[in-house]
Amino acid sequence: MRHFLLTWLGTAVALFITANIVPGFIIKSFVAALVAAIVIGLVNAFIRPILRILTFPITLLTFGLFTLVINALTLWLASALTPGSGFEIKGFLPAFFGSIVLAIVSSIINYLLRVVE
Repeated sequence: MRHFLLTWLGTAVALFITANIVPGFIIKSFVAALVAAIVIGLVNAFIRPILRILTFPITLLTFGLFTLVINALTLWLASALTPGSGFEIKGFLPAFFGSIVLAIVSSIINYLLRVVE
């Protein structure tokens, strides 16, 4: 349970940092970041596997680079599923760059949390 809560908080912090770096990637409050972290987790758990199966041929042809597009689309979808929550992504490019920055920031935060734990 503690690991789950730390991961959830770490993801929310990563979202907050990403919103400060990427224009068009908006998180209005830390509560919005917490809600967004839950929605992103649910989208990644249920919808992303389906997208990965459906797009496997193009992912194979692009040597895995299409995975970046899938990450952006799932992030953008999570934003679309939470209107009025304070989590908003204004277009595909902010979602694309936001997914890259979010992956890097999340990796750093999760590494730091593992060291502290």
